[in-house]
Amino acid sequence: MYQTADILTVARNQPLMQEELDILLQAERIVPGSVQYSIKRYRKQPQWSINDTGLMIYHIEKNAPKENRLELKFCVSGNIYCREKQIECNFCKFNSSGSCVEKIESIDVLSFSFKPGYLLQFTKNNSHTGLSDEVLSFTHPESFSRQLPLCAKTRTAIEALLNHNYTDSLENIFINAQTQILLLYSMDCMLEEKETGFACKFLSNVNDREKIIKAREVLLHHIGEPITIKALSRKVAINECYLKKGFKEIFGTTIFDFYQSQRMEHAKYLLYDKGLSVTEVSMLLGYSSISHFSTAFKKHTGIKPCALLFGKN
Repeated sequence: MYQTADILTVARNQPLMQEELDILLQAERIVPGSVQYSIKRYRKQPQWSINDTGLMIYHIEKNAPKENRLELKFCVSGNIYCREKQIECNFCKFNSSGSCVEKIESIDVLSFSFKPGYLLQFTKNNSHTGLSDEVLSFTHPESFSRQLPLCAKTRTAIEALLNHNYTDSLENIFINAQTQILLLYSMDCMLEEKETGFACKFLSNVNDREKIIKAREVLLHHIGEPITIKALSRKVAINECYLKKGFKEIFGTTIFDFYQSQRMEHAKYLLYDKGLSVTEVSMLLGYSSISHFSTAFKKHTGIKPCALLFGKN
């Protein structure tokens, strides 16, 4: 398996000494059946010559399917990191960030590992005809790794992951959503698909595209209080038909499937990381009964919510 040092070595094209690593920021999450990620920020050493890069690693073991995984790894250089929070740093607080003695140059390394059970939700009708379908369904016969160019969209998603202000539960929801966006952009890069015009003509209007993106943000803020498509369309000021068609084209999934996916991923977090009971999670996510929540959870994850709790123990 590729480790953090590997992605740095690829980026710098030179050996990496372990003692060179000075971690400034670190965030990790490991939950069975979910996305496992690691975000690390290192102090940049003067001798490092970094090239921004990304890697997709498709790993399949026919005789050991539990080892199957799809990994995304990114290395981004040139970011300036302030060791003090902005509200506490006098230089940053008074708009003198250029003179801030707390700011240091850094290297950001992000790693994501997707298991087959998680990726299967994105395939439809078992029609694995293209490379993307084969990868997402783990029917592609051979392992491979491929370097990914960091396009503007990918950089924006990475920047959002590194600089958001969410904490606790909202941070988990945000990272899950951004991770799916990174997966989408990486699959696009892997297939080397050229950008084409929008099938929905109204999406050529930047204001309408922003409304669709805003709708996604509203959904993320309503994880615990379900919102109807009619109410959602009113909140972002676009009609329901345009909202549903535009959302499917931009994000590659329906509003319902996206919302359910985010709720169930958040449920995993509440059960596994926070140690809440099935009853508590069911109530927090706005389900009318525990049985309805358990059914939805099993449909999405393949296991009952109580099994995740037992698995932790």
